[in-house]
Amino acid sequence: MKNSATDPTRLSLLLNELRLPATKVSWPKFADQADKEGWPAARFLAALAEHELAERDRRRIERHLAEGRLLPGKTLDTFEFDTVPMVSKAQVMAIVAGDIWLGKGANLLLFGPPGTGKSHLASAIGLALIESGYRVLFTRTTDLVQKLQQARRDLVLENALAKLDKFDLLILDDFAYVTKDQAETSFLFELISTRYERRSMLITANQPFGEWNKVFPDPAMTLASVDRLVHHATIFEMNVESYRRRQAVERRKGPGRPAAFATTNNIMPD
Repeated sequence: MKNSATDPTRLSLLLNELRLPATKVSWPKFADQADKEGWPAARFLAALAEHELAERDRRRIERHLAEGRLLPGKTLDTFEFDTVPMVSKAQVMAIVAGDIWLGKGANLLLFGPPGTGKSHLASAIGLALIESGYRVLFTRTTDLVQKLQQARRDLVLENALAKLDKFDLLILDDFAYVTKDQAETSFLFELISTRYERRSMLITANQPFGEWNKVFPDPAMTLASVDRLVHHATIFEMNVESYRRRQAVERRKGPGRPAAFATTNNIMPD
């Protein structure tokens, strides 16, 4: 009589062929629990399938986080919404759902002086979207322009743009720091045109649109770029005091002397 016991080695090979690495590792634990608790076969199979899918999601998020190049430690939980009252937390939470605007290739534009949290918010939004299953790339605009320039010299510009097209959201940080050079800004214009109404962009910039002639030397190119970016866009004007400057002032002040009295008007909320 043949032995009806499952051969673990053969099962491991079969799971390798089926590309089920999580099931390969976890099935003995689930099988032991199923035997002890008397699970029907359907429940056992469903538990393995759910575990495999959960592990795939985890690995995918890990890959997307690695390729996304987000700023470390910048999350929505650590962003101080109270210091930027013109940015609605509820609106941002709706944005990070991503299910409407990303599908339409809409854009998000963050304007404001240095130190107001634009890069923090942009990276935090990117992180939330990656955790929701989207692909995001965060890059300084100058770095990306240099890479596209090199790609053109190497005759692989089309491939470079195709790789960028795989990202649901492309975050261009410090957009207006690009030098006013016809060759460099032509890459930005081509990128904006390529993604228009297809793939979304999130741009942070210190200068408002009225000063973008410093970025694009050609007025017609400036107008065309702005027109494409704002056609389907949500814009946040983050015109507040620099967060970094405020922290520096507070450090210089030190703890100070204790107040002689307190009222409900000068007690800061938690």
